[in-house]
Amino acid sequence: MPGRPLAIVVLVYDGVRLLDVTGPLEVFDVAVDMGVGYRITVCSPDGRDAVTSGGLRLGVSCPAAAVGEVDTLLVPGGECLVNGPPTALLEAIRLLAPRARRVSSVCAGSFALAAVGLLDGRRATTHWRHTGTLARQFPDVRVDEDSIYVRDGPILTSAGVSAGIDLALALVEEDESDELAHQIARDLVVFMRRLGAQPQLSVPARTARPRRRPLRALCDQIAADPAADHSLAALAARAGLSVRHLTRLFRAELGCTPSSYVTSVRLEAATALLLSGETLATAARRSGLGSEETLRRTMRRPVGESVGAAGSASRPESPVPEATGGTRRSGR
Repeated sequence: MPGRPLAIVVLVYDGVRLLDVTGPLEVFDVAVDMGVGYRITVCSPDGRDAVTSGGLRLGVSCPAAAVGEVDTLLVPGGECLVNGPPTALLEAIRLLAPRARRVSSVCAGSFALAAVGLLDGRRATTHWRHTGTLARQFPDVRVDEDSIYVRDGPILTSAGVSAGIDLALALVEEDESDELAHQIARDLVVFMRRLGAQPQLSVPARTARPRRRPLRALCDQIAADPAADHSLAALAARAGLSVRHLTRLFRAELGCTPSSYVTSVRLEAATALLLSGETLATAARRSGLGSEETLRRTMRRPVGESVGAAGSASRPESPVPEATGGTRRSGR
């Protein structure tokens, strides 16, 4: 019903990861402060308090069987789910999920959704360390190994820890507006609201960490300020090395040239800016790629060499983020 509070139900259990619970809860709590009609319930399979993986006890309102209305069911993650979710948790999901408009999970929570069949034939994701395990355990699930979060119909799954915040912001956007989701992100001092199509790991994160200190420092500087002067001559001068020696180090430790690495980082920065709503011109300027034409050319062609053994730079086919598939509610 228009204007009726939306019941957000968070299902916790022993071994749950604390931030997978509190990250989304903070988003919903700030949304309530800003006037959104959420009614939040934290429950457990049997109504007993849950003990997190770090040992902190979480108080719950009721057992799953006593939960009333469910609009959104959220199952946070925990490493304990990877090797087989507890039966009581699966029974609670089977009880609550059919009554929910949408079901979501954070990190390894996707293993619990998959175990009850909710992900069969659907796209889903989880923490990058567990995507291969999820695919092997549940071959009927189309595992997305890269995205921060994925929506397939009424089911949303996300990567680990902080990605739960991104997923919760996406739910708020669906229910209210993109503007309100951005306001909440600013209130939580989230540096940049990430959208689902963005990769879980940035170029520096998925690249082998350089062993030599000058090279590590350069990579950190490039990631911190992609738009700065990172010409080969400038990089060599900052490292106190010759151009030839610096190039040899990049090839030996990262498997690419310095210019290829810089372009990869800048392209990733530009993609993130485009996904957050910036124009081509602004994204090109702030990422260090310069002009719209340069950005377009860079997105159309390969950077040239793979960046490290862990994978090449992310290069989406389109700067337009994937639609969430939902509609904004009216009368609120």
